[in-house]
Amino acid sequence: MLALRLTRAAHLAVHLRRLLVAVASAGTGFLLLCALGHAMSHPDTPGASALRLAWCAAPLAATVYLAVAVARTDPGTRPRSGLSAIGLGPGRLMAVSATTTALAGALGSVAALGLYLHLRGDLAGPPVDGLAAGALAVGQSLPAPATLTLLALVPAAASAAVAWNLRPREPRRARTNDVRGYGRFGAYGWGKARETFGTYGRFGARWTSSTPSSAEAGSAGPSDLPHGGAALLTRAGEGDDATAPDGNPPAQDAAPALPAPRPANTTVLPWGIAVLAAGLTVETYTGQPATAPDTTPSAGVLIGWALTALGLALAGPGLTHLCGRLLQAARPGALRLLAGRVLMDEAHRIGRPLGVLCAVAAAGYVAGTLYAADGPDFGPLSTLGAVLVAGCTAATLLTAAVEAKHARADTTDALLRLGAPPATLRGAAAVRALALLALFGPLTLAVAELAALPLSR
Repeated sequence: MLALRLTRAAHLAVHLRRLLVAVASAGTGFLLLCALGHAMSHPDTPGASALRLAWCAAPLAATVYLAVAVARTDPGTRPRSGLSAIGLGPGRLMAVSATTTALAGALGSVAALGLYLHLRGDLAGPPVDGLAAGALAVGQSLPAPATLTLLALVPAAASAAVAWNLRPREPRRARTNDVRGYGRFGAYGWGKARETFGTYGRFGARWTSSTPSSAEAGSAGPSDLPHGGAALLTRAGEGDDATAPDGNPPAQDAAPALPAPRPANTTVLPWGIAVLAAGLTVETYTGQPATAPDTTPSAGVLIGWALTALGLALAGPGLTHLCGRLLQAARPGALRLLAGRVLMDEAHRIGRPLGVLCAVAAAGYVAGTLYAADGPDFGPLSTLGAVLVAGCTAATLLTAAVEAKHARADTTDALLRLGAPPATLRGAAAVRALALLALFGPLTLAVAELAALPLSR
C-alpha cells in the first residue's frame, strides 16, 4: 500500500519515467512470447527457437538497466533524515522501490499478453497475417506455465536489480590523515604500506608539513567543486589583489583546511579495454552476414556484442574522468576548469550509460552497413528489438543526466549565490557535451568499423 501511495503522489516526470519502464517491459514481454510461439510453430527446429530466445536477452538487459536508472532518480523513495524514526529506513525504502518497479514491469507484461492474444485472434477479430505470423502459434493453445514464467521474467529481474543497487550500505570510515603520500616504489595513494630499506628520502618522504601547498590546493578533487569553482569564478572577477570589505587584505587562514578528496576509481579502465578487445575478437571469429530476411544472427555475435557492451560500460567512467582531466590541461580558464571538474565528479554516473550507448550506436552502424538496400531486410521483430534496445539506452542516459543534475544542484545554487553568471554555467554544460562527443564519437566509429570489417568480407 505504501508503494501505491508513493506512486500515486509522484510528480508527472516520475510517472513518465515509470511509464517508459512499463512500455519497455511490454515490448520485451512481447518478444519473449513471440519466441515461445516460434518454438510451438516450428517444433522441428529447436536450435533456431532457442537462438531467438537468447537474443531476447538484449532488450531484457536494456529494460532492467532502464528500471534501475529510473529507481535511482525516484524522489519518493530517496532516504531522508527523520524517516527512520517512523520505520522508513534505507531497507524499507529499498523494498518500496523494488515493489514499485515490479508493479511497472507487471503492468507492461499484462499489456504484452493482451497484445499477443489480440494478434493471435483469441480476444477479438481474426489473426494477423505477415512475417510475424509464424511467431504467434495461431490455432495452438499457449502453455500457461511457460507463458507466466516468461511474463514474470522482466518484473522479477528488474525488481531484483533495483533491490541490489539500492541496498543499504555501510558508510565509509572517514580517514584521519588528510594528506596523501607516496607509497612503495612511488605508488601514489591513500594506503600506508610498509616501506623497505632505501625508501627514506625518496619522493618527498622528508616532508612532514601537513599544510597543503598552493599546487595541492589548486589540484583539489571533484568533491571540492562548490569551493574551488566558486573561488575560481569570484577570483576571476576580482583579481589577485582582492581586499576585504574593511580594506584589509584577506587572511590566508580564514577558511578551514579541507581534506583532500579521494580520487575517482579508474582502475577498471584497462579491464574495460581488455573486455572490449575480447568482444571484438569473438565477433571477428564467429560473425557471419545474414543472407535471408529476418535471419537471426549466430550466438557468437550475441556473445561478442555482450562483451563489447560490457567493455565499453566498464571503460566509460574512466574515459569520462580522463575527458574531464584533458579539459583542465594547458592553463585552463574558469569555463574549462568548471566543466572539467563537473565531468570528473559525474564520471561514475554518466560514464557507464555513455559506454552502453556507444555499443548500441556501433551495433546500429554495423547493422545499417550490412543490411543495406541490396541486402536482407529487418523483420518486424528484429526492428522491435532494435528500437527497444536503442530507446532504453537513450532513456537511461537521459535519466542519468537528470540524476547528475539533481546531485549538483547545491553546487549550482552556491555558484549563483556567489555571483556566477548563468551564461557561464550554460557554457560549461555545452563544453562538457562537446568534449564527450569529441571523445566518444570517434570511439564509436572505431568500434563499429572493427566490428563490421570481418562481416563485410
